[in-house]
Amino acid sequence: MSVCLSIVVPVYNEEESIPELTEWIFRVVDEAKLSTEVLLIDDGSTDNSWNVITELSEKYATVKGFRFNRNNGKSAALQVGFEEASGDVVVTMDADLQDSPDELPELFKMVDEEGFDLVSGWKRKRHDPITKTLPSKFFNRITRLVSGIKLHDFNCGLKAYKKEVVKHVNVYGEMHRYIPLLAKWSGFTKIGEKEVEHRARKYGQTKFGLERFVNGFLDLISVTFVMRFRKRPMHFFGTLGTLSFFGGFGITTWIIGEKLYRQFNQMNPRPVVDQPLFFLALVALVVGVQLFLAGFLAEMMIQVNPKKNDNLIAEETD
Repeated sequence: MSVCLSIVVPVYNEEESIPELTEWIFRVVDEAKLSTEVLLIDDGSTDNSWNVITELSEKYATVKGFRFNRNNGKSAALQVGFEEASGDVVVTMDADLQDSPDELPELFKMVDEEGFDLVSGWKRKRHDPITKTLPSKFFNRITRLVSGIKLHDFNCGLKAYKKEVVKHVNVYGEMHRYIPLLAKWSGFTKIGEKEVEHRARKYGQTKFGLERFVNGFLDLISVTFVMRFRKRPMHFFGTLGTLSFFGGFGITTWIIGEKLYRQFNQMNPRPVVDQPLFFLALVALVVGVQLFLAGFLAEMMIQVNPKKNDNLIAEETD
């Protein structure tokens, strides 16, 4: 029997919540008459999570478990789930019961019937401390400005995708926060949003600290650069190198011109090496040449295999 819905759940030390979550999921999808598989990816848990997943896979025929030997992060867990998912629609959700499975039928409908490539959840009312909500709002605002994607909550774990999206998007590092950006830059531009319920944590404690926001901004810079300039690095390095070189050249010309003017008018010219601008110009010239060469070398590397990791999507007409 074909699977219409795949649910990918990264798990890290959630032994108490997994059985309740799985039972809740199947109760909802059975009522909605959706053929569903649940992929539980144990991200190197140190508690009894893997044993619980093994028991659930024996209890439910459509539960599949995967395990990392060590903690590799949420992105790695999602990538395994995306590779193994066989459903026409793929939904991701967290294992801590803060995401409600009751949202699944509507998320499935938005992708399957309304034609969205990706639907992201929006936890409008959150049960988190202010130390978490305020940085999150600031982070989401910056991401909206940079990406041009009008989502309120990029980091919401509850998202739904067309199968084609997860098969073309490569998630690595901590890039799970930016899957909407990766999807958009891969050509999947119909991105929607659904307000979802955010439940208070029932078991355990949060796995995230304030450092994730610092890492999040670094990842945003990284993914923006890679997606915009990976096929044309000279546009980035060459532009910066040219500006730096001509800035240094202009300063050098001005210093030389001033010295010649003073000599011509017998005004006791100041030694060039005594001027801080001389060293600034020298650094700008050297940096400009290095940046230009970096762009040139990057262009040559791309020509070795111009189609590598392009994730191109092509459709053939009948």
